[in-house]
Amino acid sequence: MTINKTLRGHKLLMVMPWEQPAEFIKNLKAEFPGLQVVTYRQTEWDQTWAPFPDEEWKDVTVLLTFTVLPTPEQAPKLEYVQLMSAGANHVLDLPIFKDTEAKFCTANGVHGPQISEWIIGTYLTFQHRFPQYHEKQKEGRWDRSDLNLIDDAVQKTIGILGYGSIGRQTARLATAMGMNVHAYTLHPRTTPASKKDHSWTPLGLGDPDGIYPSKWFSGSSRADLHAFLTSGLDLLVIATPLTPNTQHLLAAAEFELLAADGRKGRTFVSNIARGPVVNTPDIIHALKEGLIKGAALDVTDPEPLPDGHELWSMENVIITPHVSGASTHYNKRVLSILEYNLKRLSEDTEPVNKVNKREGY
Repeated sequence: MTINKTLRGHKLLMVMPWEQPAEFIKNLKAEFPGLQVVTYRQTEWDQTWAPFPDEEWKDVTVLLTFTVLPTPEQAPKLEYVQLMSAGANHVLDLPIFKDTEAKFCTANGVHGPQISEWIIGTYLTFQHRFPQYHEKQKEGRWDRSDLNLIDDAVQKTIGILGYGSIGRQTARLATAMGMNVHAYTLHPRTTPASKKDHSWTPLGLGDPDGIYPSKWFSGSSRADLHAFLTSGLDLLVIATPLTPNTQHLLAAAEFELLAADGRKGRTFVSNIARGPVVNTPDIIHALKEGLIKGAALDVTDPEPLPDGHELWSMENVIITPHVSGASTHYNKRVLSILEYNLKRLSEDTEPVNKVNKREGY
């Protein structure tokens, strides 16, 4: 098989919500002579319409995008799509994904540093009662009456539902704080080789060898999930992809289990995955009844969360508007994955972060 190290004949189309990365493109062309690069800027992250004529699609072989995608007829030569999101749920039903041989890759690894900081930060914010003290600061009151309610994270157990790049970096931070880590994955990780992470990760971060979990749960049944949820979790991190199988994965029965056997009010729930992984009425009930300690939600269902929604006014909830993945380093990391996968394309090897079209992530 001929290896096309120059990527000659390939056309890269970059549709980005930021300015053209001129220096990156210059270096890319030097690294891959013959690669044609075309860039366009989209005005919104969730924009689906193409900011260019349909004619532009016809010779595209590589696409960097978030939500702007062609039909199979528009881009018959498309081979590799680099998404700018960690999840691929927004492309699963599109013909260009389902009905073609094009390889789709996520930006898995881009979000690990900032989202893990959000997870730990919101948990510590809750544990150390920062919102309450901020209110007292605004009132100009020195009030230490809540002193005995402050708790730290040492020897607490964090359960990470979905041990991908975000989960692995979260485990690294949690371990540094003295927490115990329980991991949950769809497939068993019973050998050292199976515990390794083969996705893209910033150098020196994450858990490349899978060394941090003291317990590793796996499986696709409710019984498998419930064994994980009843393992004594102080912090439950929801980091699983949204697929048909994970819709409402956490509902009334799961919240009841978290509170069973004397664990009522113990678990703090953090959702950075997708809103529909959690049944919203059921988590509201769990919060009201004290089945769980509290929640940090960067994603909701519905989303955006409507003005006046009940979740906004709950004192044991921290809500942010789907910003946990935001970082000034975001675009640089996405482009690093793109460059790495272009190198693999030139060597005729499989790209990293490739989406399994059967499993949807």
